Amino acid sequence: MPDLDQEYVQKRPTSRRLYQEALEVFPSGITHDNRYLTPFPIYACRAQGSHKWDVDGNEYIDYLVGHGALLLGHGYPTVVQAVQEQAAKGTHYGACQELELEWGKMVKKLIPSAERVKFLSSGTEATMMAMRLCRAFTSRNKVLKFAGHFHGWHDYAVAGVEPPYNVPVSLGVPATTLQSMAVIPPSDPELLEETLASDKDIACVIIEPSGAHWGSIPVLPSFLTELRDITRRHDVLLIFDEVITGFRHSPGGAQKLYGITPDLTTMAKILAGGLPGGAVAGRADIMDILRFGDTPEHNRYRRIAHPGTYNGNPLSAAAGIAALKVVEMGEPHDRANAMGRRLRDGMNAVLQEADVEGCVYGELSYFHVFLGQCEHRDSCDHGVPCENTGTLLNVNNMAAKVGLPVKMLARGVHLMGNGGMLSMMHTEADIDQTIAAFRDAIQAIKPQMPTPRAV
Repeated sequence: MPDLDQEYVQKRPTSRRLYQEALEVFPSGITHDNRYLTPFPIYACRAQGSHKWDVDGNEYIDYLVGHGALLLGHGYPTVVQAVQEQAAKGTHYGACQELELEWGKMVKKLIPSAERVKFLSSGTEATMMAMRLCRAFTSRNKVLKFAGHFHGWHDYAVAGVEPPYNVPVSLGVPATTLQSMAVIPPSDPELLEETLASDKDIACVIIEPSGAHWGSIPVLPSFLTELRDITRRHDVLLIFDEVITGFRHSPGGAQKLYGITPDLTTMAKILAGGLPGGAVAGRADIMDILRFGDTPEHNRYRRIAHPGTYNGNPLSAAAGIAALKVVEMGEPHDRANAMGRRLRDGMNAVLQEADVEGCVYGELSYFHVFLGQCEHRDSCDHGVPCENTGTLLNVNNMAAKVGLPVKMLARGVHLMGNGGMLSMMHTEADIDQTIAAFRDAIQAIKPQMPTPRAV
């Protein structure tokens, strides 16, 4: 076992023991696929600000930030206070309550497309609801998505997530379900135009406006503009999946930042202040398919039924309201984005110093680590999306092969796969410590890396 991996094991005996116990309880010992890690994952016990601690007392700078939900960091005081106060009043009334109304009004205020709002419990539920709304509104059956883009784990969303894109990312999905999904490469307006012109059964197009997997394969804002124009021209609805970008790219999400308004928007994560919660928002005429009518015939045959035990629950509403009041001011974005730039610049300097092929790229408050040869390295601007990045970033990334996440954990940094997101609580000291850890990790894995290209 490499030295850093051995150090990782030796300093985490309790996490190792708990993982062995978890193998007898959960498949592969985990409750979320992204927590699967060789030789074993860490078991966290507390968190504050930009840091968290595991059960063995090890401290980490956290770049998972609740899988992207914690733009304000762990334990933000007003969010904690709101949840504590509401928990004492009641966690679930089984009735309408004022907090859900206030929460919905805040979404309408911040998100340009939000003429009406419907709360759910997760991002997966949100994309499932949005697709159903589009099918019902248009009386068409198909959804078009882009290869590599992630929209949750329901049956429709698992199409075209990872190469080979013609094979779903999960077993157990009926072939007839997959036949209702059209998958094409992103950033190709000509192909999009051709596809929508030839297939009149497509109800909507869904996209991560950052690009696949929160920007690991970016799309340019110019493509989003073309996408909006093309879908309108063909009378096809457009869904922005803003589960991650919503309230992170700006207080009004990617659509506000880029000035492009979709027909429907899906949200989760930051929406609920770190608690479970999702939403679909959009045009009133589309959302009204959820509306009860005046006749039994309408309510049985002309609307979308939507129960959901925890929809708009008071705890998530309280946390969401408290978080969005801070998000609305824009300060979290200024701070997180500034630290994101500092981190990307510093990590790229490490790669150049070490003469290791690769780059750290992304925009705003997130970053991705790519190790390996990139044909566009010399012209790369690491602070903005790159249309030349291509699918090689998903299929030829040495970072996973050389175990970068474990090596960073061993140095007190917790990445989200081969990248991460920042909160407003990350400091310059956090960034400098992360860069130092990255320098050590790169030196450890350098012997496993391909020989740099000759200049």
